Amino acid sequence: MKTIYLAGGCFWGTQKFFAQFDGVVNTCTGYANGKSKAPTYEEVCKGSGHAETVKVEYDETVISLTQLLEYYFMAIDPTSVNQQGEDVGEQYRTGIYYEDASLCPEIQAVVDAKKAELEKDGKKLAVEYLPLQHFYAAEEYHQDYLDKNPTGYCHLSPALFRLGKTK
Repeated sequence: MKTIYLAGGCFWGTQKFFAQFDGVVNTCTGYANGKSKAPTYEEVCKGSGHAETVKVEYDETVISLTQLLEYYFMAIDPTSVNQQGEDVGEQYRTGIYYEDASLCPEIQAVVDAKKAELEKDGKKLAVEYLPLQHFYAAEEYHQDYLDKNPTGYCHLSPALFRLGKTK
């Protein structure tokens, strides 16, 4: 079992997106790499420096980190700074955070490939790639939010939620 932390804008859609794939065992919305300990949603919205992030636990014998990151780049605008869709603010920045340094070569390979692809078009990658400083689970009402509230707002296209429909 491995774990990666992915910030892709509003965590409601990011969680629903990753939960659909075979090999993803658990997802949890939360707040990563900010200035304070155990922030509330209100504090995050007011500039605590945290990114809305999804903790993704996966079985690497079923789905690789490379595949997860390729899906990640399908679901974000990798050139946007502090914004995904209509969501604007530092908490909506994009980022790949890790605890296990052994994941770095695989992460670096995917990031480098995406960076080279963007540079061909004169664009710059705006995705952080950093060690996880800390992660705090979001409040319960944020967990599986779009499953509980199917008509809730999401910056992701509904078609993205059907990519892994084997579950």
